[in-house]
Amino acid sequence: MEKVPMLAEGYERLTTDLKALRAERPKIVDAIEEARAHGDLSENAEYHAAKERQGQVEAQIAEIEDRVTRAQIIDPSTLSGDKVVFGATVTLLDENDKPIKYQIVGQTEADAKSARISYNSPLARALIGKKVGEEVEVTVPSGDKFYLVDKIEFI
Repeated sequence: MEKVPMLAEGYERLTTDLKALRAERPKIVDAIEEARAHGDLSENAEYHAAKERQGQVEAQIAEIEDRVTRAQIIDPSTLSGDKVVFGATVTLLDENDKPIKYQIVGQTEADAKSARISYNSPLARALIGKKVGEEVEVTVPSGDKFYLVDKIEFI
């Protein structure tokens, strides 16, 4: 069983989502029962919608429970070293020597607007294991990008 690395805040978000979905279960059952009371199920849109929602919720619960049980919570502030690893905040220099800063996080915490990239992303995979001063080449839809690792922080 492969562990799923994530930060504590990602784990908290998952458990919050899981509680909300579990709380929705009884409401869906009530909606199904109410729709059943309307009679003929073959042409009952409310019944079919409630059953579909029930399937979606159960699938989401199963997926989140799987992630939570396999979670490996990592606190970046306890890490150190000279290589890029999960949780590291990396400052890169692009081809124009413009600094770009990213934190490598789990899939649930990834948010490009907040400069947080998933460890599964092409850029993060290229960065992991690199040291300050090393060059990184990443193939993206717009072509190849080159970066220089300028700084590695564990914050």
